[in-house]
Amino acid sequence: MAAPRIPEKDLGRKESRKLRRGFGRLAVLGTILALAGLVGLVYVGVATLTSMLLFGWLLLIGGVVGLAHAVQSRDSSFFWLGVVVAALNIAAGVVVIRHPGDSAEALTMFAALLFLTGGVFRLVGSVVVRGPQFGWTLVQGAFGLLLGILVLADWPHSSLYVLGTFFSLALLFDGLGLIAIGVGGRRVVGLVEEGVRGPDRGRGKEKRSGPVAGAPGPESDSPDRSSNGKPDGRDRSSD
Repeated sequence: MAAPRIPEKDLGRKESRKLRRGFGRLAVLGTILALAGLVGLVYVGVATLTSMLLFGWLLLIGGVVGLAHAVQSRDSSFFWLGVVVAALNIAAGVVVIRHPGDSAEALTMFAALLFLTGGVFRLVGSVVVRGPQFGWTLVQGAFGLLLGILVLADWPHSSLYVLGTFFSLALLFDGLGLIAIGVGGRRVVGLVEEGVRGPDRGRGKEKRSGPVAGAPGPESDSPDRSSNGKPDGRDRSSD
């Protein structure tokens, strides 16, 4: 026995409901991330500690997964390289989890050096090349150089708020992006549904409406009938 066919309209409605729910979940997730980012900006020290613990657990879990993958592919030529990389990730994850404060200081120093070197390279490159985006590259280089100097000038105290600030800003902007995608997606689905329902409503109105004024009725082509509905018995030849 063949399965009953579902009408295309019902399928479209189900798909639109799924899309609405999916975009709604994205908006909810974005709201949670944005709120977490705002809380992190208020409590920067807690955000720094949280980010370091998350980073440590990610390293540890990634190392365990990499080690398991290396064991599964032990016959390949990259077995020992995978084992060494996994062991380093596991060791780094354990160190970060056990000493989050010292790890934050080291990562803050590393970030400041990255800002310094990146700013210097952008400044030198913008002055030497002088391309079409000379001004924008020059501003980026100056901003990176200044940020690196400020972080190094207040180090190690800057490790208490630098990483937490970056982590909170990343959560905030990611959350705002997800909110925009969720709300915009729900609006697009609503517009598509209205566009699909429009022609159906017009057809329904045409079916409900009566005959058009001036159009010939059903009795226009029928023979003459008397008042009681019977055919008129008069002889037309007499006229």
